Amino acid sequence: MLRIPIKEVGIKKSLKYFIGSFLNLIFKFLFISPLRVFFLKILGVKIGPGTVIEDINFINFYRNGFKGLQIGKMCFIGSGTIIDLADKITIEDYVTIAEGVIILTHFNVGYKDHPLQKYYPSYKKPIRIKEGSFVGAGVIILPGVTIGKNTLVAAGAVVNSNIDDYNVVGGVPAKVIKILDKKK
Repeated sequence: MLRIPIKEVGIKKSLKYFIGSFLNLIFKFLFISPLRVFFLKILGVKIGPGTVIEDINFINFYRNGFKGLQIGKMCFIGSGTIIDLADKITIEDYVTIAEGVIILTHFNVGYKDHPLQKYYPSYKKPIRIKEGSFVGAGVIILPGVTIGKNTLVAAGAVVNSNIDDYNVVGGVPAKVIKILDKKK
């Protein structure tokens, strides 16, 4: 059977999807960080001074939209990072997000009639990355997670639960490797 997703998604969300795709295309042509930051601010993203945004990708902009993204001052977001705008994302000051990080704010196995929906219903939850944290290359951050202040997430980790302040975590799923001395 030929499926028309517009029937399930709706005209309004479909239009928001097409407009978001067009804005994402414009974003891709902006080849230096100051232009990217300026463009994102026009779209409603709150971004602090000194932040550098490399060639990143946005998904689900038709849901919560660009206004749900807040990035603090002196942050760095590396190339190939995917940011899911289905729910709110707060990135506080002095956060470094390395290359290829995936930040997911939602979970959905498919359309409403997908056979797994009754076992795994869709949901969305906000993400917060607190001040001074470092997120290593290839990390996946799952919906609803808060990464604590001055926390290091090792490359390739999958963060599926909250992480306290001053921790070093790694692995799949991410586990505490070390607790940092707060006095340094």
